[in-house]
Amino acid sequence: MNKISYKTYLNDRLKQVDFYGQLTHPLYVQVTFERKTIFFKSYYFELFSKTRYARDTPAGTGKGPEMEQVIKKENEVIQYVIDKLKDGFSLEAFKNLYSYFSTDLCDVTEFDFITYMCSFFDDKGMLHIAELIKWGTPHVVTYDLAIDLKKMLKKSLYDELIEQAFQKAPPYLQLYSFMIHSKKWPLLCLTAMEWDDIKIIGSFKEYVELHYPDMHSNILVAQVNSWLNYRRKVANY
Repeated sequence: MNKISYKTYLNDRLKQVDFYGQLTHPLYVQVTFERKTIFFKSYYFELFSKTRYARDTPAGTGKGPEMEQVIKKENEVIQYVIDKLKDGFSLEAFKNLYSYFSTDLCDVTEFDFITYMCSFFDDKGMLHIAELIKWGTPHVVTYDLAIDLKKMLKKSLYDELIEQAFQKAPPYLQLYSFMIHSKKWPLLCLTAMEWDDIKIIGSFKEYVELHYPDMHSNILVAQVNSWLNYRRKVANY
């Protein structure tokens, strides 16, 4: 197989941006194969730049992931994809699988879960709550919002929200709950690369059976796999 080379680098051709109090050029990835090179923005730089990964410090400033941690995540998924492709490597195939395996399951299932919640409260005639969820969720963790809703809503209404989510929304709450149980801040993500490990799926099943005993763990795993298969088709389109 022809030599494959890659690197992550700060793209100084682009304007600097704030990354948790530090000005930095955006992180990019460069991959070279058969004298051809592709360049693209780091997925994890985009992901961990989101405000919800920040924590306030005593000085009142936001603290988040370190650039070195982001670079390490990038290098891990890049090497993983290269190893997956082996002799079938091509730049196009690499980019497709990179887009798939780097994906944070919690981040991408969150959008559909938010859509579901807005629709749920719309149907209940609680339009202002639906709008609040729509405009507020880019700035807060939706899982934390759901926990606060449990404190605010009547038990019957909240139970209905969760029960219908099992049928109409991706298992975002279960994925995020499992993720924060097994991960440490600030790298709070659960990637498709990690889900590719049967041990991770087994741990997820055990966690669901303990903390969500009314839900079938096999169905939740199948929902995640079904959604990932859809993502793979999109990535290969």
